[in-house]
Amino acid sequence: MTQEQYTHRNNVQSSEAPHVYKVGIYGWRKRCLYFFVLLLMVLILVNLALTIWILKVMNFTIDGMGHLRITEKGLTLEGDSEFLKPLYAKEIQSRPGSPLLLQSSKNITINILNGQNKAATRVVAGSKGVEAFGKVFEVKSNTGKTLFSAADREVVVGADRLRVLGAEGAVFSNSVETPQVRADPFKELRMESPTRSLFMEAPKGIEILAEAGNIQATCRNEMRLESKDGEIILEANKIKLPRLPKGIYSASGSKQKVYEVCICPNGRLFLSVADSGSTCQINSSVCL
Repeated sequence: MTQEQYTHRNNVQSSEAPHVYKVGIYGWRKRCLYFFVLLLMVLILVNLALTIWILKVMNFTIDGMGHLRITEKGLTLEGDSEFLKPLYAKEIQSRPGSPLLLQSSKNITINILNGQNKAATRVVAGSKGVEAFGKVFEVKSNTGKTLFSAADREVVVGADRLRVLGAEGAVFSNSVETPQVRADPFKELRMESPTRSLFMEAPKGIEILAEAGNIQATCRNEMRLESKDGEIILEANKIKLPRLPKGIYSASGSKQKVYEVCICPNGRLFLSVADSGSTCQINSSVCL
């Protein structure tokens, strides 16, 4: 390029006006941007209003939320509370002077786990009753005395008096060991075995005492009083045997109604008319 051409090109470029480029958002883009900014502000305000409303309804405070209060000893719940998932707590107690109510539409189960996370003791309260599963079940008084204890081998009733209030009394399928059996004041004591025998045994004796009433023993077949080493003593002002059989012997011309009590070799008793001598041998046919 010659010097003249170069000079002419520079003069042409300098004579043209400089080109200006605009930087920014204009037109429909600007309107869309303002719309989204406005929508975002509305959403922020709505979210803030909803947050304030939730805080107000749930009663959020510095100490807790709603009926839940956070104290130094733990959590305090006022009113009814409903837990939809498991609740883990070290201790649950009611307010002083108020009862603690556990309510469920089905069962309430309390499990005590051992070191292997297996249920060692379980208490189930349901519509059919209350069931307890464990090795030992004990009921104690306020002083620590055992009132009732149940285990695999034995059941212990530690109360001073065991009262059975059922109309049919108490039914025992096996033996019963007790130092004393007595009825309530002014009530009758009745021991009965409708279809089997009734045995009372004691190594040092059995005492049957009725201080203000009678004693009656009734059986269907035989009643046997046996003393292997001692005596059987019947001590009373009157001893009556009203149904003893009578012998057929009678002294000639004797009209007296005096009898003697005779005993057979098999232990059977009968009456024989008294005479100047014993008439038991004459009426020995009664013993057959």
